Amino acid sequence: MAEKDVAVASGAAPSGDAARRRHVPGPAASGAPVSQPQPTDIKIHGTKKSPSILQILDDWEFIIAPLIFTALAAFTRLWKIGLSPIVTWDEAHFGKFGSHYIKRELFFDVHPPLGKILVGLSGVLAGYNGSFEFKSGETYPQELDYTFMRAFNAFWGILCVPLAYFTAAELNLKRPAVWLVTLMVLCENSYTTISRFILLDSMLLFGTVATVFCWSKFHRQQNWSDFFVTAMVGLYTIEDLWNKFGNTKMSYPVLAAHFSARVIGLIVIPFLVYLFSFALHFAILTRSGPGDAQMSSLFQANLEGSEIGRNSPLEVAWGSKVTIKNMGYGGGLLHSHVQTYPEGSTQQQVTCYHHKDSNNEWWFYPNRSVTDWTPESEPRMINNGDFIRLIHAQTGRNLHSHDISAPITKSQKEVSCYGNLTIGDDKDHWKVEIVKDVSSRDKTKLRTLTTAFRLKNAVMGCYLRAANVNLPQWGFKQIEVTCDKKNNPKDTFTHWNVEAHTNEKLPPGDPGKYKSPFLHDFIHLNVAMMTSNNALVPDPDKQDDLASQWWQWPILNVGLRMCGWDDKIVKYFLLGNPFVYWVSTGSLGLVGLVTIWYILRWQRGFKDLSPDEIDQIHYAGLYPVLGWFLHYLPFVVMARVTYVHHYYPALYFAILSLGFLIDFTLRKQQKAIQWTIYSVLYAIIIGLYIFFIPICWGMTGSNQQYKYMKWFDTWRISD
Repeated sequence: MAEKDVAVASGAAPSGDAARRRHVPGPAASGAPVSQPQPTDIKIHGTKKSPSILQILDDWEFIIAPLIFTALAAFTRLWKIGLSPIVTWDEAHFGKFGSHYIKRELFFDVHPPLGKILVGLSGVLAGYNGSFEFKSGETYPQELDYTFMRAFNAFWGILCVPLAYFTAAELNLKRPAVWLVTLMVLCENSYTTISRFILLDSMLLFGTVATVFCWSKFHRQQNWSDFFVTAMVGLYTIEDLWNKFGNTKMSYPVLAAHFSARVIGLIVIPFLVYLFSFALHFAILTRSGPGDAQMSSLFQANLEGSEIGRNSPLEVAWGSKVTIKNMGYGGGLLHSHVQTYPEGSTQQQVTCYHHKDSNNEWWFYPNRSVTDWTPESEPRMINNGDFIRLIHAQTGRNLHSHDISAPITKSQKEVSCYGNLTIGDDKDHWKVEIVKDVSSRDKTKLRTLTTAFRLKNAVMGCYLRAANVNLPQWGFKQIEVTCDKKNNPKDTFTHWNVEAHTNEKLPPGDPGKYKSPFLHDFIHLNVAMMTSNNALVPDPDKQDDLASQWWQWPILNVGLRMCGWDDKIVKYFLLGNPFVYWVSTGSLGLVGLVTIWYILRWQRGFKDLSPDEIDQIHYAGLYPVLGWFLHYLPFVVMARVTYVHHYYPALYFAILSLGFLIDFTLRKQQKAIQWTIYSVLYAIIIGLYIFFIPICWGMTGSNQQYKYMKWFDTWRISD
């Protein structure tokens, strides 16, 4: 009897080349499907061998274990979820956004809309009418089922646990390591806490976990296209295609098919999903609301209840009072206020501002050479090529520019407000240059909403411009307005339109009947989101007790109080499981050291690792570390305000890294040693999770009774 047959007949699994020959027969080389032997149907010399109890348990473990972990996740995420009846932490923001969706009122936020739409959906399913204002610390009204809305949000956090299980299994970790990864996600206190409120974090975490699962599945099967895209998956795809490009046995049609599948799966489909979320956003929010000013004037004119374009005179004349909107993506309203520049001319500041107030109002006046016109005169229409003045309605000063560098963009000139109706010079004069008009081919008249025009300073020869550069705190983080000497008619940041227009001497018109194109609105809103996000920088003049630094997160240096700390309030503290944080952080460096160690030994001629083990280090070890860096480094380099929950997606990759490291270290040890070490790890993770569970489920009474959890002064669990 051949050696291979003896192995099968004795019930032992063949090893080495024999195993590979048995499980990968000839057709696999040509890409034909391979029929794998089923453990419950093994033929030995023409007879069937009944599966053992261990084999049956092994098969069912893949179903039973995830169900048990999911049930535990549901319990830990839902238990006492409605205990605190007050608006907690960022529920004040995202609950309010959900209310806007229910009332269909346009609002603005720096986050993409899909998660907020789901918050609105949870409110609809809860029977909520959108009338509650979600003020921080306010008690929820009886008619608002906040418990259901929180449970809806917890659903996404619950799903992260079984997805972590299947991801670890797809990364070819052994069963104890799969359980370890799943247990760390299940028993991560911060994941539990963040899933129990009306927030976007559990949805974001679910998206990250789902993406990594899809990537791991793709790597194992190589016949599946991902619906999500991250930088890590993108880098993996580049490497994967590069390897296939180097396979000279692969035909060009097959290579092209691989490339096309990835372009569609990783670029086209995710972009369409992202695009669809904004289409849904615009389709739902059809009424005027607090976010109007972030959108183009034409978009606003088509909102229900908007005053933009309603009864506004169509053509603009001397004596018209207007607001002027920048037409660049993310552009705001031309604005001024009594505050002055701290340097440069020290004259009155001119900015762009997205919120509507009286400081956005300007008068169109003729230039100083026109002496036969007064505000009481009959209106004269403004034509292309006319030289005009813009008078700030609140302060009476002239829009002005001069040969002084702008405060931020030094290559361009400062724009200020200067003088008054009688005091000034020719640098107050601006030439109207009409670029286009969506309502007519006639470019001779300046019209409300529909006309795009530029303003050229008569003396300086530069163009009024606002390009989403934020001023420092002295300028209230508003957008810098400059005068640019570059004459680029296609630069939309030098394009302006009249948004609001009042002139009692002119007949009303209806310019709001013209629609704004969807793609323009999509780009406009995304640029506005990025601009506002970039403006979220720490204010040195203000103390933010909730903010934290990037270096504090991996070492669990700080936590975060999610609400008031009064004895009568149910208190929640956002803090991670110390073991999960500290050991997963250490694993990141150790994975790198292990990799370097084996690379050095390989260079010296040692053959320690099989091809399968090298592949395991590559994909199950290095890629999670890469994913951690890609999710963590942006917060290191960016200047915006940061909080502990920004680390949670990166933490998931650290957990995977730790799972790989322990699995790779122990997989060749004896079973008794493996299970002893894993049992200790399980006990520590579960024990610490239970120890800190009050911060997740809610601390009642005096905070002093919980000071036993305050291991460090920076953990502000008790005063």
